[in-house]
Amino acid sequence: MKYLDFKGKWVLITGASSGLGEEMARQFAYQYGANLILLARRRERLEQLRDILEKETDTQVDIVVADLSKSEEVEDLLNSILERREVYAAVLNAGITYLGKQLELPNEQFNQLIQTNIVSVTYMTNLLTRHFEEMQSAGGIMIVSSMAAIFPTPFQAAYAGTKAYLLNFASALSQELTNQQFSITVFMPGGIATEMTAGEKFNELRGYLMPVEQVAYEGVEAFRKRRSTYISGFLNRLSSKLSFLLRKDFIIKQMGKTYRKSLDKLG
Repeated sequence: MKYLDFKGKWVLITGASSGLGEEMARQFAYQYGANLILLARRRERLEQLRDILEKETDTQVDIVVADLSKSEEVEDLLNSILERREVYAAVLNAGITYLGKQLELPNEQFNQLIQTNIVSVTYMTNLLTRHFEEMQSAGGIMIVSSMAAIFPTPFQAAYAGTKAYLLNFASALSQELTNQQFSITVFMPGGIATEMTAGEKFNELRGYLMPVEQVAYEGVEAFRKRRSTYISGFLNRLSSKLSFLLRKDFIIKQMGKTYRKSLDKLG
């Protein structure tokens, strides 16, 4: 299967107003010459990014303001995008986390996490995959999961569960495809230095966070090469391969100690 060629093609990116999504948008524009459909909740941030990219590159940028925790709106939203643009690729990056004791996670916040990380991503993946299967056209989807899908993260229990779902869902779905020109990639970054990890709760975890520019580059390249799954960072990939030697339960326990220390410092 040929590598994806983004130049002049329309790429949809969710969660594009900050962090990994914003950086991927920049790299798609500057490095790959893609046209972009940027989706997020914050209009002002999207408009600022659009203005910069259209001024400094030849990229065309559409912005879509939407809250993906409102999963009942996803189908109409995506159908309107597909009617307006010929989408070649999609990066389903939007997601939220919760760092703290699972038993202290409010139900409302838990429901928002599930709707954003699981339900909306599943709906969008289903709709996009059906579109590519029916059209038998070239393209791909990248679903942003996490290393937490492999190494469940204490004090991010619900988040880790959602990311494991995405890995299993996408890996299984990819085996059902009939379109030989279409691929699904699951990208699993470790901790990233972004707005999401800027709070005091992450103070003890700074040393584990990778620069967002590096993570975005590795993710887009893995997507371009149609990798079925990809973990960012050499040490992360190594730890995944050696997990059977290091004992997975030991690694998870050590992660829990680090997270607990970070939370305890806040009282």
